[in-house]
Amino acid sequence: MDFSLTEDQRLLKESVEQFIARDYPFEQRGANAAHHEGFSRETWAGFAGLGWLGAALPEAYGGIGGGAVEIMVLMEELGRGLVVEPLLATAVLGGGLISHGGIESQKAALLPAIIEGRLLLAFAYAERQSRYDLHDVALTAAGDGAGYVLGGQKTVVLNGDSADQFIVSARSGGERRDRSGISLFLVDGNSDGVSRRGYATMDGLRAAELDLDAVRVPASALIGREGDALPLIMRVIDEAAVAVMAEALGIMAVLNDLTLDYLKTREQFGQPIGAFQALQHRMVDMVIAAEESRSLVMVAAMEAEKADKIDEAEKADKIDGAEKADKIDGAEKGHGAARARAVSAAKVQIAKAGRLIGQEAVQLHGAIAMTDDYRLGHYFKR
Repeated sequence: MDFSLTEDQRLLKESVEQFIARDYPFEQRGANAAHHEGFSRETWAGFAGLGWLGAALPEAYGGIGGGAVEIMVLMEELGRGLVVEPLLATAVLGGGLISHGGIESQKAALLPAIIEGRLLLAFAYAERQSRYDLHDVALTAAGDGAGYVLGGQKTVVLNGDSADQFIVSARSGGERRDRSGISLFLVDGNSDGVSRRGYATMDGLRAAELDLDAVRVPASALIGREGDALPLIMRVIDEAAVAVMAEALGIMAVLNDLTLDYLKTREQFGQPIGAFQALQHRMVDMVIAAEESRSLVMVAAMEAEKADKIDEAEKADKIDGAEKADKIDGAEKGHGAARARAVSAAKVQIAKAGRLIGQEAVQLHGAIAMTDDYRLGHYFKR
């Protein structure tokens, strides 16, 4: 398997590296996070100007036309800067749902606005009782003439307090834990009956509790087929998981760099503490854990990207009617299982490696790692 980057991917990586080094020092990150929205609109406009918001969105709407690998490259470098701007919520989650599941009119209206930085989206899918089950949906969507009436609550909606619009998963049929009967709706954040309570999360980001009280939406707000949204949700959540894991790779790299520099400069017993073999072994374990993680995340990104290739190949097929639809569905379901396995394997490795590297970095730094003024603790929390 070829893990090397293309020329375009290398250029993307270099552009983010330069931006973080030049325009996003850690002090700037702190100032952005302290803003009441939890990020800087000026920095967000800069992201749009550099084309990052459209990294995985179609060229036809102004995007770069990349996929999960481009998002991995982008998010790893943003992880090094511990960036707080809502690229995950808007471009990966929101943009992914519209790009993969929206009809042409929705794509034409929303994707250019996302890419240009004019529209902030938030995906409201989690509920208090659902935990990690994407199909556990209690929020209801009842047909009402020309549209739907939504009612219920969503929790921990990433960047939900600053979003202009929400994409909400709702149950339009079946029982609460059925895998069928789930639909997606676009909801304006200023609609009657929409209320939200924003708060800071422990890792320096923002989220919100969302309450929909008899919120009316038109039929045009439906994204994809009614009652059949779960495969789309699973696909986009897997892509977002790759993005978060790539961010973790960047964070691990910074933790390793900070720790190695500290071992070289902190002296004890008349020599740098990095001269002690026991600490060298611990540093090696940290580096190996990060490299093992990188390999699995790349595999997961490549598996996630195959879904786009399946879409292009199957939809270009000359088979018409129901036979073509069955063929597409079969290919997507077969690949969905492979993608889920690859993403799950990477998540296990990232969780283990992140804990190991974070805890070792704190231990090897001693008391300085526990201060809020030092960068290391902020990276470990994220």
